[in-house]
Amino acid sequence: MSDSRFQTMRHIECVRNYISSCITELLNRAILHDQSKMEFPEVAVFDEFTPKLKDVVYGSEQYKEMTRKMKPAITHHQQNNRHHPEYFPNGIKGMNLIDLLELMCDWKASTMRSKDGDIFRSIEINQERFGYSDDVKAILENTATWIENQSVIHKAHES
Repeated sequence: MSDSRFQTMRHIECVRNYISSCITELLNRAILHDQSKMEFPEVAVFDEFTPKLKDVVYGSEQYKEMTRKMKPAITHHQQNNRHHPEYFPNGIKGMNLIDLLELMCDWKASTMRSKDGDIFRSIEINQERFGYSDDVKAILENTATWIENQSVIHKAHES
């Protein structure tokens, strides 16, 4: 009878290394997230509209009108940040799980600085917007539930 422990330990090590690689990428994303909003051509538009968006309900006609006025900056932002489905020619289908996780964290943080923000409502609205399946929607909802249950230090009420 053979002893499988050595091979099992090698497998565990391999999984650990892949997870570490994912963590490294997520840490880099955390550091670099939305840096394009701090520079031309985005910063001036976000300086003007960020305070206004605080009092607008996501997905409302007022929200859509504001985002139309912001279109050049939003387009630039989406084309330069891969956590947005618009970054990819085939939309959300071009994203990987790391992209989706950053997207979910972004959506959660965004809901915390808008009127009546609700990540589950965002997932619902964005299913139609981005055309993802009910299976993907369920995964996003499960992830949102996990995110909501985390104890995260933030100052979202100040933004």
